[in-house]
Amino acid sequence: MECLKLLLAKSKYPYELIHHETRLRSAEEGAKYFNIAIGQTAPTLIVKTDIGFLALVVSGSHGRVDFKEVAKILNCQKVKLAKPTEVENMGYILGNVPLVGIPLPYILDTTLFEHSFVYGGTGIKDYTLKVSPHALAELNQIIAKF
Repeated sequence: MECLKLLLAKSKYPYELIHHETRLRSAEEGAKYFNIAIGQTAPTLIVKTDIGFLALVVSGSHGRVDFKEVAKILNCQKVKLAKPTEVENMGYILGNVPLVGIPLPYILDTTLFEHSFVYGGTGIKDYTLKVSPHALAELNQIIAKF
């Protein structure tokens, strides 16, 4: 957790690491638990593309991700979710992939900027990161937005 705190401290944006006892398995569960709009939930998905693995941070308001749209934005033939074993082999917890600090290129959903704060993974079990979406753009290697 100290590495995450050090990374977040590099940003000028406020953040909060929130401990919770309940496992949050979906955007809906997160929105209900934190009493926030579903659009403020920001799961990080690891996707596999023609150009390698990428981190995709998407607003929970989208429901399902249109991978054809993402492929078009990236000028790729195929974009699909990484297999659970691939995500775990990278050292991440399924359902709690960090919003920041992954050494992969990121694709960022611009609808997240409609909110002062978004909530997503920390990579640490039972913790959620509450952070300005602007910090995501500052702290990650963004290669595309949609």
